[in-house]
Amino acid sequence: MKSNELLLDSFGRIHECVAAALAGVDDAALRRRPAGNGNSMAWLLWHLGRVEDAQVASAAGLDQVWTSQGFAGRFDLPLPQRDTGYGHTSRQVDAVQAPAELLLEYYDAVHRQTVEFLKTLGGDDLDRIVDTRWDPPVTLGVRLVSIIADCLQHVGQAAYAKGLDSARSKV
Repeated sequence: MKSNELLLDSFGRIHECVAAALAGVDDAALRRRPAGNGNSMAWLLWHLGRVEDAQVASAAGLDQVWTSQGFAGRFDLPLPQRDTGYGHTSRQVDAVQAPAELLLEYYDAVHRQTVEFLKTLGGDDLDRIVDTRWDPPVTLGVRLVSIIADCLQHVGQAAYAKGLDSARSKV
């Protein structure tokens, strides 16, 4: 298996998990915050899309899907246009609200751009330095693994929140 095939499989699994987390979820469930102050499903899924979008676009030298395909305007969030969610306050988490269809449409577009980029990679590309702000500098391979880890954590949290919401409705 080539390294880019492994990465394509990994990002494909994130895509499948995002779609599964959003399946059958209503707007109230998307907005609900576990324990009243946890991150909502809408925030978690928006944030993971923004993280993948911003970081892959930067590493690939591409425009972010968020701005280039008009999603910033469609979401119309009261946040700076380039915001990805890092360090959000509780009020900012509450501000991220969107229907499941729009969240999935955005992530689908991000995933398509990620896939097209990954298809172009050869093994040597993964050693390219993409961020010199760290010691040691971050290679493309390390950045992609970091994105995968972050996105899997957030989609897992969203699936957990969905399960909590499902359990609540059965009581």
